[in-house]
Amino acid sequence: MRGQVDIDLLIARFADRQHGVVARWQLLSAGASPDAVDRRVGSRRLRLLHRGVYAVGHRSLRPEGYRLAAVLACRRGALLSHAAGAAHLELRASSATIIDVTVPHTNPCRRPGIRVHRHAALRPEERTEHLGVPVTTVARTIFDLAATFPRRTLERVIDQAEVLQLFDLHDLEAVIAAHRGRPGAPLLAAVLAGYAPDQDLTRSELEEAFLALCAEQGLQRPRVNAIVVGLEVDFHWRRHRLVVEVDGWRFHRTRRAFERDRERDAILAAAGLRVLRFTARQIAAERPAVVAAVRGGLSS
Repeated sequence: MRGQVDIDLLIARFADRQHGVVARWQLLSAGASPDAVDRRVGSRRLRLLHRGVYAVGHRSLRPEGYRLAAVLACRRGALLSHAAGAAHLELRASSATIIDVTVPHTNPCRRPGIRVHRHAALRPEERTEHLGVPVTTVARTIFDLAATFPRRTLERVIDQAEVLQLFDLHDLEAVIAAHRGRPGAPLLAAVLAGYAPDQDLTRSELEEAFLALCAEQGLQRPRVNAIVVGLEVDFHWRRHRLVVEVDGWRFHRTRRAFERDRERDAILAAAGLRVLRFTARQIAAERPAVVAAVRGGLSS
């Protein structure tokens, strides 16, 4: 039997690498005795989160701690997933207190505060770990969200994956192919149809596509690559105080690029200009919406 100091050291080591949580089965597997664990539960050194899963010392955990506790509670083959997985991967914020966990079909896990999803065919390549928490991959997480999210919300999740440089068209298409009959597959396939590689245009090609759209729809031709309040902008209608910026994915691969655009927009807005931004995908696949937005800017 281990001495008290050894068991406390064991608990501390688990807590250090597991966001302040530990499971009973982990301690027993590492050599702690059931009585030693029970004593620490009784003295509240281990505070119950789920049956057999504890916070070490207190319940003031970060979200990662609560998420890992839910996965540990379901044990065999469990993964954080769905909305909880999306929040963990920073694809979409969530204030939900119920934590989604996906388990193999044969796993009997049922716990209060955990929404269990059962799946018989989760492939090894759909499993990963992020910040020490087992979780479905970005592609699998997006696929699962497609079963319950409306199209626009799903598109926003994919857009965020692009911003974080986590978007992989091949991985998403592979998940659809592996689970073609499951809910959400048709919607995700329809959304991804707008991500064809030939839409990743160069800046000059993207500018030409936008000018062609303006000419086709009878919109007044703007100044191109004009200098406005010290900044070069893609398109400028001086009389209407309107600026349009067009962006392909290759120009926004980093968080810094995203933030730099917001800084530019703030400077232009402070000078009394209205700024509209359109992506290559919008110019190619959402032409009526782009035209309507520009017409609105020119008429205001």
